[in-house]
Amino acid sequence: MRSILFLFISLISLNFAKTEDLVSAQYPDKLMYEGNVYDLHTNPLERYFEKHQDKKPEQVSSALWRGYVAYFEIIENQLLVTDITTPVYEENGETKWVSIYTNIFPNNEKVIIDWYSGILTLPYGEIVNYVNQGYASTYSNYNLLEIKNGCFTEARNLNHNQFIMFKKNQFLAFEKTETYKELFNRLKNNSTQKDPVATKSYISDFILEYTSQFLVE
Repeated sequence: MRSILFLFISLISLNFAKTEDLVSAQYPDKLMYEGNVYDLHTNPLERYFEKHQDKKPEQVSSALWRGYVAYFEIIENQLLVTDITTPVYEENGETKWVSIYTNIFPNNEKVIIDWYSGILTLPYGEIVNYVNQGYASTYSNYNLLEIKNGCFTEARNLNHNQFIMFKKNQFLAFEKTETYKELFNRLKNNSTQKDPVATKSYISDFILEYTSQFLVE
């Protein structure tokens, strides 16, 4: 484990069971990585919209609670957003995806996501277990990309079993920190459910959202 651990807490809702996790599976953002386009089970723009709520698109459906699909690319080890689209539902029943990029970033062609530090989750291959809830489905393979202040620092390629074990070990390492204790108390106290077992299970399930770098080798 690295000697210095850079951690963050992302507390979006008063209840630790977030609304979007209770609805149907979500349209993912997209990331171009090593010449391939992957579904991205992480939403880096959400932290931007937390600070700029006047720019955030409105929720359009239960399958797109954040109101947009963003497109990202890693260029020269930097994470950039290249487009942002939102669906427009036409009278004939078809869906047209329209770019709203310049509405949000009017002065930039490509924007470096330098406000973001975290682990990007890129599943690929076959679905091992489908869950109609957020990004809860699991896949046969994963690319995990560590990003620090918008800079790509490390990648790991894992199969399904390795991914499950990685999440377990990542949680065990996180559980030993003061940051975990603060997060645990915050979630438990702010939730309508005071069950400590449920709180711990929730953090474990979403460990990649609550840790911003790899904590285990």
